[in-house]
Amino acid sequence: MAKKKKRRRPATPPQNRPESAPPPTGPSPVRQEKKAARRERAERARKVEARRGAFRRALIGGFVGLLVFAGISWFNRAPAPTPFRDHTEALNASITAGCGDVQTPTADPQRNHLQSGESYDYPEHPATSGPHDPTPLPDEPRVYTDVSSYRETMAVHSLEHGSVIMYYRPTADTDGLPQKVVDALVPVANGNKATYLIPYPDLPEGTGLAYTAWNKLMTCPASITAEQAVTVADGWIQSYACTSNAPEPKNGPGC
Repeated sequence: MAKKKKRRRPATPPQNRPESAPPPTGPSPVRQEKKAARRERAERARKVEARRGAFRRALIGGFVGLLVFAGISWFNRAPAPTPFRDHTEALNASITAGCGDVQTPTADPQRNHLQSGESYDYPEHPATSGPHDPTPLPDEPRVYTDVSSYRETMAVHSLEHGSVIMYYRPTADTDGLPQKVVDALVPVANGNKATYLIPYPDLPEGTGLAYTAWNKLMTCPASITAEQAVTVADGWIQSYACTSNAPEPKNGPGC
């Protein structure tokens, strides 16, 4: 008996399998976070360094500015006064002429301003410090011949600014300073920094000439000679004109 042939079952077509996702092409989220963190740290470091740089520049600029200010202040500073006794020729001339010693009339000189044009009764004559007019004497003239052409309150302000003033008893007055002495002092006042020559009829008795600076005074008799008066004046100007003896030096004319 013949064997039956087994029918072959048709091949089952392969089932469609889901395709796997393609591998990511960009950086992973973890790497992205790390990269962002690195950028953030770098930006913070840059900002910190920028602030440090700005601080260093500000510090250096401030230091340089301070040096410049100190240099300008040093250059513009008023010189210290020198004792009149250190000017030997002037000292000897004052002794020979019979002048007194250098006085410091006030222990605590006042410097407040009066009202413009206001008068003031000074306890010393001539005044070397005290309340004064808001305006000092003008730069010109340096030589006065008329008592009514100036105010003593303005003269005191000029002394505060480092000026020196030579006061003399008018020649026409009793015990007045001889005209030849006055004439000899005119070029001294006109030719030196911050120096004035002013008539002053209220000088103390026996005084024909007084040399003044801020809170400094030396008086001389009318018998002083022209040569002696000029020599003493030169020493006085070198000692006090435009120096830190005055509260506001360097403000006087010619300082």
